[in-house]
Amino acid sequence: MTRRIGPVGPDIDLNEEEVRLPDGSRLTEEAAEQLAERVLEQRRAGRPSLIGGSAHTPPLTVRVRPGVRSALEEIAHQQGRRLADVSREALDEYVARHR
Repeated sequence: MTRRIGPVGPDIDLNEEEVRLPDGSRLTEEAAEQLAERVLEQRRAGRPSLIGGSAHTPPLTVRVRPGVRSALEEIAHQQGRRLADVSREALDEYVARHR
């Protein structure tokens, strides 16, 4: 059998070859299509808006000294939060203080 190599790996005829999922169930063409649809839907959804609805929230990339990043990571870990959330809150507080 000749396999065509795609962007991820070789194409597989799931009717001919047996592929098992982590839970042990067999991957069928129908299940593969459903998985693909779910992945594409998640990719289209993106991150939720910070201001609600479908409004776009612009990203901001900032370089910081290693010590500042370490401190923010430690704070985030202690609070059980994401680094992005703690960083966003720090910027919000800065803007409120200097506005």
